[in-house]
This record gives sequence, structure tokens and C-alpha cells, in this order.
Amino acid sequence: MAFKLAAQMNSVAIIGAGITGLTLAFRLRQRGVPVTVYEASDRVGGVIQSIRRDGYLAEFGPNSILETSPKITSLIGDLGLNGRRLYSDPRAENRYLVRYRRPIVLSASPLKFLATPLFSWRAKLRLLREPFVPPSPPDVEENLADFVVRRLGREFLDYAINPLVSGIYAGDPARLSVKHGFPKLHALEQKYGSLIKGQIFGAKERRQRGEVSKQEAKKISFDDGLQVLPDTLGTQLADAIRFDATVRRIEQTTTGWTLRATIGGQEQQAVHAAVAWTAPAHKLAEVRLATAPELNASMLEQIHYPPVASIVLGFRRDEVAHPLDGFGMLIPQAEGFRILGTLFSSSLFPNRAPAGHVTLTTYVGGARAPELAQRPEKEVVAITVEDLRTILGVTGRPTFQHVVFYPKAIPQYEVGYGRFKDLMNGIETKAPGMFFAGHFRDGISLGDSILSAHDAADRIGAFWSQQPPRP
Repeated sequence: MAFKLAAQMNSVAIIGAGITGLTLAFRLRQRGVPVTVYEASDRVGGVIQSIRRDGYLAEFGPNSILETSPKITSLIGDLGLNGRRLYSDPRAENRYLVRYRRPIVLSASPLKFLATPLFSWRAKLRLLREPFVPPSPPDVEENLADFVVRRLGREFLDYAINPLVSGIYAGDPARLSVKHGFPKLHALEQKYGSLIKGQIFGAKERRQRGEVSKQEAKKISFDDGLQVLPDTLGTQLADAIRFDATVRRIEQTTTGWTLRATIGGQEQQAVHAAVAWTAPAHKLAEVRLATAPELNASMLEQIHYPPVASIVLGFRRDEVAHPLDGFGMLIPQAEGFRILGTLFSSSLFPNRAPAGHVTLTTYVGGARAPELAQRPEKEVVAITVEDLRTILGVTGRPTFQHVVFYPKAIPQYEVGYGRFKDLMNGIETKAPGMFFAGHFRDGISLGDSILSAHDAADRIGAFWSQQPPRP
């Protein structure tokens, strides 16, 4: 087959124009490193997509970014987006957990925690033992369920961690690895011997690094939704992005890396100094990776990505009994509902619903009930409305609906996930010039993906500076 040779020899190839790939490309350009971004679809942003319709704003996937690091703040500032950035309404800070089939506020205040009906007195008293529970051996990989039961007790697993994991990972705590999926928890136990001690003493170290815990971090969006961020990055990088570009082969050569891709229906070949993979990890299994020595990346296809459906519904404000005075609600599996949780989207940020209406974003499926996410849209909406009627007192019919199905939604950092990280580290070591970054490597949140891109920019920048001069 004949290939057209693309003139990209002096650039770094970035596979994927999601938030990681775009941030990486932007930061490399700031360092004077030329980039070429290959995106298989016809748009930037990956799962980040916002639409306005009938006065509503709906997010396809994520709804906000947690401002956990000054690197996130500086990215927004460098893109000139400070004037369009929105912080969540301070009146919407309540986080609800469902118990006894009703939403109850989860309070971080010690006094309010003692009074909460969320947990029994036995469970609350059990917390007093936590500082005296010995840590697990550092070489033992424990699943999250066992970790929580050992340190906090069964009730906290069922009514706090189970819904939290479903809301963040759409995952199963009995399968997720503490070491890889919740590395900060693992580090707190190993360093301080206690989660409670670690929260107290670790706060000072975070402040010294300029970091904020995810529990305390501000939530960010933009005037026209999260899509403003990737769209702005895409505009800055417009001349470097190749759309409708499916990479077929990545080959290491004596002078760099050769990519073969189908771009706009035409087979093309380009030579690059380095390659950064930021697309979903399982997609790399579909690419022929030719290195010396031969390295096989097909194992990445084994990473578990459960299906999730995102359901955005609008209702009249007077047809929802709950005050919606918070971030949203998470639902323990033990409560018997079919939805995983709901964000009170129009309470968080302005202009998400017309006057006199509200927007609720609900998630269905995940590792808890993957089959539900795959049902027809009409059934998924009916399931969602039925549960919202019981929990939030919804009485009316939806005035707006927008449903998105993700067959492979979120990578699950399950027990044994270290073998995937070892594979990526091994490829980077044995095939210099190949890099990995993204939510399959450094954490699943949008903030984690942005920080992963910054870390990759540092590594690629160091690699670039060591290369011989390029014409």
C-alpha cells in the first residue's frame, strides 16, 4: 500500500485530543516543542462536551473540574479564561447520601457528624479505634472493601464508601485496588499508620505543595459549560490538530518514530521525534506497536471499562420537593435503587436551566449494574424518573432530556492494575521516545488528567532537550 509522507519530522506526535492530549500539546508548545495531534473523531475534548437546548445546558460526561493544584489554575489563566471561569455556588456545598430511602446531608463537622442519622452510634464509636488499627504490610495489595472494613467497619463501607466509589469510579469497592485506585489513602496509612492521623498531619504537607484535597477543592466550570476549556485549547492548537485521524501503526526507528494513520480516508505516514499516547488505553491494543526490542501492548485491552449512561433531565422547580441545596446525592447499593447518583447541576452553576426549572444529571450502570446502562433510552429515562420520584419527590414529567451512553466509560484501577502501569513504564524505558499520559495512568478525574499532561510535558521536554539539533 502506498503512503503519503507527511512533513511532521520535527514534532512530537500526540495521539488523542481529549483534555490530556490538548493540555500536553499546549504546554509543550509553550516550551518551544512542536507538536502534531492525531484525533480519531471530528472534534476536540473527548468525553467533555456541552450542549445548550431549550434554555438548558447539558454536559455529556463530567460536570466540573476540581481545582486541586495551582497547575490547573495556571492553565485556565494562560488560556485567558479567568473571565469565563465559574466557581460552584457556595450555597450548594451540601453532599447528600441516601439512607432510609431519603437524602441525608453528609457533614464534615465533627459535631454534626455525631448527630447525623446516616450512621449508627456503633459505627461512630468504631471510628475511635481507627488510629490504633495497624497498617497492612506495604507489599500487600488490598481491595478497597477489605481496607475500609478493616479500618472503619462494615457500615462505613456500605453507606459511605460504596456510594462514593459508584459516584466517582462507577466501580465496585470489592474489586478496586487501594494502592492504585486510591494511592493517597494507601500512602496515608503507610506513612502515618492511620487515616485520621494522616488527614490531620497530611494537610500541612499539602499546603506546602500548594495543593488542596479533593474534598476541599473548589469546583470549576465555565459560562458555556466545560466544553469551553477544550474548545479554547483546540483553537490555540488548530494548525497542529489532524482530525478524522486513526493511527494504525507506531514504529520505532533509528532516528525516531514513524506513524501510519488513516487521515480523512487517506493513508498517510509521518516521522516524529517522539510519541505520546493519551487516547483510551484499550485503543492501543488496536494499533501495531513495532519496537526494538519487540514490546506487546495488547494487554492494555484487559483494563476494565464498565458501561455508564448519563441522563440529564429538566423539571419544573415546583415539581421537585427537595430543595436541591447541594452538590448532589450518592446512593448506596444497599438502598435498592437503580441509579448510582445525581448531580444538582442547576444548583451548582448558573444558567443551566430556564427560569423556574432545574437540571438534574444522573448516572446509571457502572460495575454495579452494567446491564442497565445498555437498555434503550426510553427505559433508562423511565428508571431514572422513577427513582427520582421516590428520593427527591419529583412529581412532574421531564421538560428536557439528554441521554449519552458510554460503552467503555471509566478505567477501573482494580487489584492487579500494577501490571498495566508496569507495562507502560517498561515501554517508556525500553523504547525511549514513547510516552503515556491520561486517566488510565494517573487518576480518573479531569484534574488528574490535566496534572498527568503536565507531568508528561516535563518528561517529554527533558527528552527533547537531549536530542541532537533538528534542521
